[in-house]
Formats: sequence, structure tokens, C-alpha cells
Amino acid sequence: MYKLLVLKINALYPKKVPATGVGLFRLLFGLVTLQEVFFLLYFNHLIFDPIPFTDVEFPMIPFFLWLWALVAFCLAIGYRCQAASIANYIFWLVFVNFTPMQRDFDGGFDLFMIGANFFLIFMPLDRAFAVDSLRKKLLRPFVHYSQYPAPEVSALTYYLPVAICLGFLYFDSAIHKMFAQHWRNGLGAWLPSSIPYYMSALDLSWLLNIEILQKIIGYTIIVFQFTFLLFFHRRQFRWLYFLLGISLHLGITLSFNIYPFGMGMLIFYALVMPFAWYRKIGAFLTVKQPLLTVFYDQQCPLCNRTVLTLNHFDVLHGVDFKPAQVFAIDYPALAELGEKQLLTDLYAVDGDGRVYAGVDTYAQILISMRYTAIIGWAMKLPLLYQWICGRYRAIADSRARLVCDVSCMPASADSLPPSLYERIFEAEHALPARSRVHKISKVLLVLILFQFNSSFHYGLLYRLHVDTRQSPITSMLADMSNAILMMSHTFLGITPHALYLHDHFEGYDRLLAITYLNADGEEQWLPFVDRQGRLLAPNWGRVHSMWANIAVTPNIDEIRLKKFIMKVTAFWGRKTGLDLENTQFIVKMKRIRAPFEWEKDLRNNNLYGEWQSIGAVQWDGKEVKISLPKDIDIL
Repeated sequence: MYKLLVLKINALYPKKVPATGVGLFRLLFGLVTLQEVFFLLYFNHLIFDPIPFTDVEFPMIPFFLWLWALVAFCLAIGYRCQAASIANYIFWLVFVNFTPMQRDFDGGFDLFMIGANFFLIFMPLDRAFAVDSLRKKLLRPFVHYSQYPAPEVSALTYYLPVAICLGFLYFDSAIHKMFAQHWRNGLGAWLPSSIPYYMSALDLSWLLNIEILQKIIGYTIIVFQFTFLLFFHRRQFRWLYFLLGISLHLGITLSFNIYPFGMGMLIFYALVMPFAWYRKIGAFLTVKQPLLTVFYDQQCPLCNRTVLTLNHFDVLHGVDFKPAQVFAIDYPALAELGEKQLLTDLYAVDGDGRVYAGVDTYAQILISMRYTAIIGWAMKLPLLYQWICGRYRAIADSRARLVCDVSCMPASADSLPPSLYERIFEAEHALPARSRVHKISKVLLVLILFQFNSSFHYGLLYRLHVDTRQSPITSMLADMSNAILMMSHTFLGITPHALYLHDHFEGYDRLLAITYLNADGEEQWLPFVDRQGRLLAPNWGRVHSMWANIAVTPNIDEIRLKKFIMKVTAFWGRKTGLDLENTQFIVKMKRIRAPFEWEKDLRNNNLYGEWQSIGAVQWDGKEVKISLPKDIDIL
């Protein structure tokens, strides 16, 4: 296996590909993390308080969440990428492993995000769509942007994260699916889509009622997951796995209420998209000829930095910036302007020969960049236009000019510390190529062994009910395996992907909801589980997991159920503006079906069942009395 790894890595290592996908992946990863942090801020008291709003055990949690949000934002925009990726990784580790998120509010994708973030630390994050790439250019303001080559990276930065984070995840998940009857029947997507707790607000009954189509989807998922690792990297199949993966995960995002999991998986397909597609899409979106030509003073440091900044955000290449001293003479539209006048303002010429100056030039630049056009149009509004003109004039008339010599090239531009990616993949910063390939191969081999240990331990031994304590040797090996699992689980996010299997849905034949009596004695539904049994937004993601996977299960644990009833009534009672002590909460239950054979209209039948009252909840200060039947399972 090691020799095969070395051969494959040796072939991919020197291959240079566009950096676009890596930049897009970083941007999307930061945005998904940011939305999850905002989710945690909204549900802060439900997740982290022992008693929501009443017993606040971690008052500094919001402060650290806002810090995390700042880090995620920096990662998204590509500001100080190396530090932001490391800090983001630490935040994921701490919140997932040392807060109630791990035990009671598993988001379903937390460990996946930890594993992805681990690879993110070693990726060339500043090559595309990053503020850091602009910061580096600004250190050398007198170097025109056209002198910088198109950013490229090693193909390994695409293949390695996808193989480890997606490929092995899929393969592990497929192993577990083989032990689930509804997956073997081709109904792996159909069954959870028919259970009210798991479905989204979209009515997909028409799709669920086509039995053959549901089985095609189910078996396609299994084949896709078993074969992804073998074929995704082959050029002739890469487009197929990209389209299938996008479709399947988009389906999860739209049909289930675990949208963070779907989005977390979707962002990886920025690394799966064929490289040629990036080039073709880029060629299609960028203009063939610039819509506007801007002339600037090449001896003005402020002007040069402004040009570099504007060009950095002109991703569609709608504007061309040229030094006035060199190129203005070639444009008849500027013939009437003397050199002195030409250098006192920022002038531009569009495709029709119209000339713009000063603020009008900036407005036209934003319009020509197209996606910022609304800002350019707004700049021309009365009053705002006059104010901007005044500010522009004050800055333009006081700017400094100099004659460019060796002082234009600060030493600091070439003395920036190399990133981890540069140390590993760039020849000028790293070991000889042969040594680098072997080091990467060894690290990859260790990661493969970690994943194999998890899949073998949980996917086979656990599923086949093998007794690993039969002898001292097997017992010792089991302890070693558990120790490795704990380490790889915590720091690399390697974990069994046994989601929505038979042991989850078998016997899942009841739903619980909570209502309350208002001041007029009328029964109202708490904004948590509705009359149909669906979990309402924003109670999706990790709050859904708390209720549908921990509180209410095929074998309900009374202690856990009462704990989460307490949390939900305290949190949503306060959010709804109820006086807890003077409000009577009612626990409702209705029967549903979760068969492993296809049934027509199961979704609708499960949604429109009858509810019955089975318990009551009454608050008294910090104490809560929850009355439930002794055996919920027999109701």
C-alpha cells in the first residue's frame, strides 16, 4: 500500500492546478462555520445553561462565541488565513469536546468540520478570494498586478482532503448501511423523509410516493459511497461524482431539517469540481474586453495601492488600470488634457469614448465591475454625490508623489514567513521533492490506518457482535483500538458514520410535543414541535438532534426525556414571553409508523395522526415538576 501511495502522490505532487477551488472552499467553510456560531448564539441558553435563562453556568460563552464568529469571518474573507484556520480549529475542538454540545446537542457534522479544518490549516488559503493575497501585493505597490502570475497550487491540496474527509467517510457509512434492512431495501432516503421529526418544510410527497424512484435513489447512494474513493480522482469520472455528490447532498439539505450537515458536505465539492470546469466558468464570466480603462499616476503610492485594491475585487475583469504617464497618449479622448491635469485626478475612458474623472471614475469602476454596480449607482445620488466629491478632493489634493527607485520594493515583501503549505509543497521553502513525497505518504498512511481502525472496530466488530474480551490478547488489542479511536475522534474527527440506520428507526413509533394553556385557558402549541409533529425552524440542526435523537428514541429514557422537557419549556417559554410559574405545559404524544418496507402516503399518514395528552409540566421557581406515565412505551 505504501508504494502505491508514493506513486500516486509523486504523480500529483508536481501537478499545478488553479487555486480557485481552494479559495472557494475556504470561503464557504468560513461561512458555514459563521452561520453555526450565530445558531449557537441564538440557542446559547438552551444549549449551555443547566436551566435556560435561570441557571447560567457559563456566562462567558457568548463572549467566546463572538470571538469565534470574528475568527470565522476572517477565515471566510481570507484575512490572516494561517492564524484564522488554526484558531477556528481550536474553537471547534473546545466547543465540541468540552461543552454540552458533545453530549446533548450533536450537530451531526461537528466532527466532520474538525477533520476538514485540520486539512484547512495546511492548505494554500491565501491564493484566491483572499484579503491576504491583496495584503502581499500592497507591500509592493509599484508592481503592477499584471506582473503576478495566475495563482496555482499543487493538485494534492484538492485530492488529499477529499479522499480523507469524503472518501473514507462515504466508505465507512456504506459499510454500516449494509447492516440496515431499509437501506438494503433501497429505502434509506425514503424512511427518514417520511418521519415528521426529520423532514423539512418542503412537501415531497409526490416524490416519496414513487417507489421505484426512491429505490433508485437509495441504491445509487450506496453505490456512490462504495465507489467514490476509487474513482473520484479519475478525470473521466470526476464530473460524474461531482454532479452525483452535489445532487445527493443538496437533496439532504432540502428534504431534511439537518441543513448544516448538508451544507458542510456540499462545500467539499468545491474541491471535487473538475479543474477544466473552473477554467471554462472563469472564461465565461470574465469579459473579453474591459468595459472601462482607468488611468492613474504611477508615481503616487496611494494611487498604486488603490489600483491594486480595486483590481483585487474586480473578479470579472471589467476594468483595466494603466499608468497615465505611459498609456494616456494612446487615447484620443484624453488628448485635450495636459499631463499636469491628467495627474491631478483619476481619469477613465469607457468603450464608447466617454471620459470620466474623480468620483465619477470611481462610480463607473464599481458599475463596470458589475456585481458592485448598485454601489456605483448609489454614489451618484444627490447630496451623497456632493459629500463624496468633497472627501475625494481633500484626499486627492494632499496625496504624496515620489520617483520610483529601489525604495519602492520594501524588504519586508520578501521576508514574510512561509505558510505551512509553502513549507510542505513549495520547493524554495521545503525539503527535496523525494523527501517531501515520502513524508506526505507516511502521514497519509497513518490517517488511513486511523480510519481503518474506526471502520473495522464499529463497522464490522460491533455490527457482527464480536466479543473482543474473549482472551487477554484480543482484550488488549481492543483497548489499544479504543485509545486510538479516542485520539483520532477528538483531533481528526474520525468517527463511525452510522446515521439513520435500523437501530435508530426500529420501534420509532411515537412523537412527543409540548403545548401550553394561555391566559384564556386555550391550548397553544409551543414554537418547537407543531401539530403535524415537525420540528419548526429554527429548531433544526443540533436542536433537532437533541430532541429527535436523544430525548425521543425507540427506547425512551425517562431521565433524559425529563431533562430536555425542562430545557425546552424553560427556553421557549421565556422566548414566547410566558410566565413559567403561572403556565401549565402539556406533554402530547401521537403514534406514527417507521416500516422498513415501502408504503404509499406514509409521510402524510404520519403527519396527520391524532395527539393525546400524556403528561404535564409545572414550574415553581427553579424547580420543575414533570408528570409522565411510568411506562411511555406502552401508550
